Amino acid sequence: MRYGKLPREEKGQALAEVALVLPVLILLLFAIIEFGRVFSAQLTVVAASREGARYGVVGATDAQIVEHVKESAAALDTSLLEVSIDPPAPRLAGDTLKVEVEYPVSLVLPLPDVLLPNPVWVHGETAMQVE
Repeated sequence: MRYGKLPREEKGQALAEVALVLPVLILLLFAIIEFGRVFSAQLTVVAASREGARYGVVGATDAQIVEHVKESAAALDTSLLEVSIDPPAPRLAGDTLKVEVEYPVSLVLPLPDVLLPNPVWVHGETAMQVE
């Protein structure tokens, strides 16, 4: 059997196979990229909640904690960050401070809401004892 050129009918078959498989591969590639964006936002939100809790347990006000969380999450659109702090200031030594941060990640890939809601909300929560 000779290698190299395909018979005429096999060329058409290969083109049809590529036409069927290529959209699926492109969709898979974009899905991997979207997963990376959501995962990166998740890591950023968790780190920002941790930084806010660390900052809050040493006596910062709620407004200072929110500002510190937004500075820590500078890679994201900070106007979309939702920060909640429990309990509100003033806090006593020994209290447990909980900082929750939520962020909506808008998907670029147009998927039905049945597969993945748009936007995807990522959540980070950290609890620490007030010093």
